[in-house]
Amino acid sequence: MSGARLALTLCVTKAREGSEEDLDALEHMFQQLRFKSTMKRDPTAQQFQEELEKFQQAIDSWEEPVSCAFVVLMAHGREGLLKGEDGEMVKLENLFEALNNKNCQALRAKPKVYIIQACRGEQRDSGEIVGGDEIVMVTKDSPQTIPTYTDALHVYSTVEGMSPQLAQGYLCSSPSPATPDP
Repeated sequence: MSGARLALTLCVTKAREGSEEDLDALEHMFQQLRFKSTMKRDPTAQQFQEELEKFQQAIDSWEEPVSCAFVVLMAHGREGLLKGEDGEMVKLENLFEALNNKNCQALRAKPKVYIIQACRGEQRDSGEIVGGDEIVMVTKDSPQTIPTYTDALHVYSTVEGMSPQLAQGYLCSSPSPATPDP
């Protein structure tokens, strides 16, 4: 991959056990992948937005071509929202706008990877019981369970509710109603 590889990590560490270990692992990963990485601890809701905007400005003013951007956002949250260190919420949608093709010309048609480590609701996951020869994740509350959904990556080519504008002849078409199997 030619061009600069840039990464930004914003992490609220307050009341988030294990966040320092996560930051160390990310720093090591970015070094191994030859990313120029910036990490900020304990941003307020407003600082989440400001740091993304500063990152966008740095990318657009970078002297050499930029090949991709990687953004990691870690905090408490709810669906579509992150909680800053100050307890205020910021919309993920607003954060994503900083690096879109309208606002960040240097990243047009270039990969922008986001990892969000935050709750998306208030429903508790009772987990799955493990034991025997399986690898067991021990936690304080439930030493014999692991979360139901882990180690999965869901990737979409567009944001929720959007259809990409593609070259003529390659537009997405509406799916036809499902037909029952014979």
